[in-house]
Amino acid sequence: MPQQGSAGNVVGAVASFFIPGLGQLVQGRPAEAAMWFFTVILGTVFALVTVGLFGVLVGLGLHLYNVYEAAVWEGPGTLPGDPRVAGRLEDA
Repeated sequence: MPQQGSAGNVVGAVASFFIPGLGQLVQGRPAEAAMWFFTVILGTVFALVTVGLFGVLVGLGLHLYNVYEAAVWEGPGTLPGDPRVAGRLEDA
């Protein structure tokens, strides 16, 4: 699986830029891909209906966070900044 800074994360971020959740799907995370897709699409529609054009900013924020999340993913079972990733701790 791709690690942070790998080509897989770059591809994931670019894919998520065009279609929300596609980057997570490329990284082998189908449940998160579906969650992001529906969160961004439905969140944007809901925000547009309830608060008008300000909803575009809400949708853009969700979409950009989705791209960021795909770009910094460190692998299965880890959280961002986990010191056990990439040999940051020798005994982990």
